Amino acid sequence: MNATLAAWSAAVTLVVTGAIAGVYYAFSVAVMPGLNAADAGTAIRAMTSINQRIQNPLFFVTFSGPLVAATVTGVFLLILGKRSAGVLFLVAAGVYLVGAFIPTVVVNVPMNETLDAAGVPTDPAEAVRVWASYSSAWTWWNSLRAGASLISLLLAGLGVYLSGR
Repeated sequence: MNATLAAWSAAVTLVVTGAIAGVYYAFSVAVMPGLNAADAGTAIRAMTSINQRIQNPLFFVTFSGPLVAATVTGVFLLILGKRSAGVLFLVAAGVYLVGAFIPTVVVNVPMNETLDAAGVPTDPAEAVRVWASYSSAWTWWNSLRAGASLISLLLAGLGVYLSGR
């Protein structure tokens, strides 16, 4: 095991964790508020379209990358004797797993699938009710994912700092 491999792995961790944190952050502070400003039927159609198109290989790498890369980096650093840095990367992976990965699989994706399956209600009042319920809960969970991803990024950054000491 050499330090160059650990450094590259750490760099990948920072990039993918920063990227996914940015996605979640953007949804919470811009996309969802923007959709909330539209009429409910339009918001439902737009969100369904986004959810269908976000399922692509690049997003999958970005979504799973923090968990895999932080874990691999943590192990590499432990092997290199950089215990504190390695532990920080493993904690970063754990925070991402519990705060972003699991909520995505258990909460946000099932909510997306339910919204997609239901379609846009023909009754405008029902569309407003469906969207308000979905948007409120989905955004809360998404904000949790954003926060966990940002904490994971911070921990990985501290790990990089400690690995160079």
